[in-house]
Amino acid sequence: MLRLSRRSYLLALAGLSAGCRRSASEIQPLGGPEGTLTLYTTIAEKDLPTLLQPFETQHGVKVSVWRAGTDNVLQRTLTEAAAGRHDVDVIHFGSPEMEALAREGILEAITSPLHEQLQPGSVPAHRRWAATLLSVWVQAYNTKLVSRAALPKTYTDLLDPRWKGKLGIEAKDQDWFASVVDVMGEETGLMFFRELAARNGVSVRLGHTLLTNLVISGEVSLALTVYNYMPEQAKKKGAPIDWFAIEPAIARSNAVGVAQRAPHPKAARLLYDYLLSEGQQHFVSMDYVPSNRNAASPLHGVRIRQVDPVRSLDEADKWSKLFENTFRLR
Repeated sequence: MLRLSRRSYLLALAGLSAGCRRSASEIQPLGGPEGTLTLYTTIAEKDLPTLLQPFETQHGVKVSVWRAGTDNVLQRTLTEAAAGRHDVDVIHFGSPEMEALAREGILEAITSPLHEQLQPGSVPAHRRWAATLLSVWVQAYNTKLVSRAALPKTYTDLLDPRWKGKLGIEAKDQDWFASVVDVMGEETGLMFFRELAARNGVSVRLGHTLLTNLVISGEVSLALTVYNYMPEQAKKKGAPIDWFAIEPAIARSNAVGVAQRAPHPKAARLLYDYLLSEGQQHFVSMDYVPSNRNAASPLHGVRIRQVDPVRSLDEADKWSKLFENTFRLR
């Protein structure tokens, strides 16, 4: 089991909860063989300096990044492990894919006091990965067409005739659909969505950016599934759009894991803890919702339920078919 010193943990915890930054004199650079590590990630290239430069400065560790899409990161990690190559130290991408790596025995089980600060559902029982950020689905509406007073407070409020022909949903949000159904109870939830589609209709659009833009243009009055930062950014630019969350808000997480055969295990563990502590404020600055409850969040006070990555892996076909049949996709 990898362990970090008690002093380092206390500094991380204090730095996050008090919102302070540690001075250079408090950091002990690793140097030597542990003065570098390799990260495989899907994080946008433009966001990497904001996230990683403070870590490199604080710990004297140079992070070598290989960035690609989710499928490519997964394939490369699995292929290298099968070939007995152990180049990667830390992996950061979607939690369902992280769960797949855990099942293959590629990730190290980690015990960290930081886990206790994370949102419920952020750490699986095997502890081989931990959620760092949440992509939260919220509901967005056109402020010229819908008043805030008229917004639904529950999902069943969407059955009101006022929403007929006004609702939109993204075409690949089966995880959101499955999670809402699970909250309601499978039989009740499926019956609700079938009734909603039959009674008021739901326009299915491909792409969260497109759906957001359709709300802005007024073609869709109320979108059921857009990521929270999209309408927020458009609102700040003056677009006639705002958002709210029917609770519990459903979130898909990205997660971090340390390779079991990491060539730089000490440096890898430092990055793991950094992404769950000091790094959280940098995720927030990039408009992500942090997994750490002590970090400032644009959804402060909103109950959040994370998508179950195990179900995403094992029941993908079931929920895709139910989603398609419910909203009559072709």
